[in-house]
Amino acid sequence: MDRSTPENSPSGPRIVDVLVPVALDRAYSYRVPRGIDLQPGDVVSVPLGAREVTAVVWAENHAPDPRLHNRLKDVSEKIDVPPLRAELRTLVDWVANYTLSPRGMVLRMTLRMGEHLGPERVRAGVRLVGPPPQRMTPARRRIIECLGDGLLHGKSDAAREAGVSVGVIDGLVDEGTLAVEPLPKQPAPPPPDPTFVEPDFSPDQTAAAQTLREMAAGEAFAVALLDGVTGSGKTEVYFEAVAETVRRGRQVLILMPEIALTGQFLDRFAQRFGVKPIEWHSELTPRTRARNWAAIAAGEAHVVVGARSALFLPYANLGLIVVDEEHDQAYKQGDGVHYHARDMAVVRAHIAKIPIVLASATPSVETEVNARKGRYTRVPLPSRFGGQHMPQIEAIDLRRAPPPRGRFISPLLAEAIRHAVEKREQALLFLNRRGYAPLTLCRACGHRFSCNICDAWLVDHRFRQRLVCHHCGFSIPRPHQCPHCGAEESLAAIGPGVERLQEEAAALFPDARTMVLSSDLITSIETMRAELNEIAEGRVDIIIGTQLVAKGHNFPRLNLVGVVDADLGLSNGDPRAAERTFQLLNQVIGRAGREQGRGVGYLQTYQPEHPVMKALVASDRQAFYDTEIDLRERTLYPPFGRLASMIISAGDRPTAEGFARKLASAAPRDEAVQVLGPAEAPLAVVKGRYRFRLLVKSARGVDLSGYLRDWLAVAPKTKGNLKLEVDVDPQSFL
Repeated sequence: MDRSTPENSPSGPRIVDVLVPVALDRAYSYRVPRGIDLQPGDVVSVPLGAREVTAVVWAENHAPDPRLHNRLKDVSEKIDVPPLRAELRTLVDWVANYTLSPRGMVLRMTLRMGEHLGPERVRAGVRLVGPPPQRMTPARRRIIECLGDGLLHGKSDAAREAGVSVGVIDGLVDEGTLAVEPLPKQPAPPPPDPTFVEPDFSPDQTAAAQTLREMAAGEAFAVALLDGVTGSGKTEVYFEAVAETVRRGRQVLILMPEIALTGQFLDRFAQRFGVKPIEWHSELTPRTRARNWAAIAAGEAHVVVGARSALFLPYANLGLIVVDEEHDQAYKQGDGVHYHARDMAVVRAHIAKIPIVLASATPSVETEVNARKGRYTRVPLPSRFGGQHMPQIEAIDLRRAPPPRGRFISPLLAEAIRHAVEKREQALLFLNRRGYAPLTLCRACGHRFSCNICDAWLVDHRFRQRLVCHHCGFSIPRPHQCPHCGAEESLAAIGPGVERLQEEAAALFPDARTMVLSSDLITSIETMRAELNEIAEGRVDIIIGTQLVAKGHNFPRLNLVGVVDADLGLSNGDPRAAERTFQLLNQVIGRAGREQGRGVGYLQTYQPEHPVMKALVASDRQAFYDTEIDLRERTLYPPFGRLASMIISAGDRPTAEGFARKLASAAPRDEAVQVLGPAEAPLAVVKGRYRFRLLVKSARGVDLSGYLRDWLAVAPKTKGNLKLEVDVDPQSFL
């Protein structure tokens, strides 16, 4: 059939099914006007209600209902961007089906540009061309001096550099002093050079790199677990798979759990390949995001490093995926579409028939089991690069060596830090708790400060002088008297946060330079990178940090890590609590001794006999995984069983509880599926909404998504302020 003819049949117009990026699961039918040639995957603009939306042609409608022809709306236009490939459209359908999310919401992640899609708009530049204006002002003089080189400057860039408003430039254009000209289109980024710097590898690294090169050259689906201890050079090794893929003219996606990790990574990439990769994360400006999206879709972006959302970008020729720190909890999307980026990356690699590398020093139990069963190829790096030793780890039993009253650093740890500072080495105090103190109470009446709209205590943030809820963001100024009894100067901070640790460290070591690294104190990614550079250059003696410091950073002078509360993650009722504590403490202690000297880690704990503590002290990772895997297998928890969480919330408790009970009673009977609850969620109220939870548990072989879909089809529907969230493979149990 001639595609320029908009006919599905001799009797009517051509119809296509279009998926729109809104919370809808179905595609809608639209007529194709004459003169528009559309194929599945084409990006289009269509009317939806009273507005125009960007959408994607999903399929040809070969059997349209003739009675609907006159009621259908026309496609407005075809947008001039590359179409979404069949591989990406299959991924959208797969993720939506698995997570029980509307397909439109999954599609939305691939069309992050919205109104910015399409050809890049022409940017205006200005050039000095005429005599000075008759009326000269200081602002006009500054802009004329700025443009005195006679070159073409970006209009907004020139205004920013001269410290003037764009209106000053417009006035000089009207006077004839400046002329407006279009800026040339920014050229495509140069490709990475696989031969820019040849790596100097150890024998272990050489063997691992060769395995990954061969896998990349195979251009077929395969999963490798790059299993290397902290400081073993995993990044440099998987760069060899990146180099092989670039040589073959294909694109590479490198996923990272935190955008804060990308600073040092970009520098290491540039040292190896001569250029930096394309970035993708929430801190990019809309213009940069639009430009990067277009470069990725056109195949001009050869290597992309990004947060989890980068997985859904429309790569023109994706040839390799790398998931760095694959065990990290940050890969799980907590709202909207509840997907796990690591797992969906494996799915995308399988659909696209390309290799994927999962890298970690402490693999997730799921990945470890897959490697043990031979589903994934384990590529080991058992020792540190350059012959550096792994840190020695010691437990400090707080029952026998407690800190002084009102303090949180044990005398044993304080003495070790003192020696490190005297030797001009760096020390890290780790506590995974933001703020100054997790609880504030009144000594006079016992009143505890809690959030007005959440079931949570307010956290004291002394640097900001506010009490803050970490679940909804509610905050109040730190009061001078108790609002309950009116007592003045009676408020007590209970427990430590990193801000309180800095106060204690400053008192213990007054001559030492300290810095707090915590997500709530980082105003931008640039600030984060600047502070990390200060540490790397040795301008800080004692770092006090949350889990932000545990991930991927390289501190050359850091040789001592003190974990102030090693037990903190073991008491939250999460079935993955032991695994996460082991991973987090292993990673944070692994920051020590990476380049010079022998690193040492101290675990302040009330449970030195706990299996996690014993495994860490003995550096016996195998024992920990053996114990944890055996427990999971006996209890049928992931990866030997499957879980789904259903959270019901409403503005009042009876409504939420009543609906949860009705939902539970509608569950289909199936001996292979266990429905637990409903029960009040551990965090019972969030943002003024009361929460109840159902936990669904099944054997590994059960189609849990299908079971949930059948259940929801017969379940009562939410209405009013009721909300139901379904999370397949949950990572949070709050």
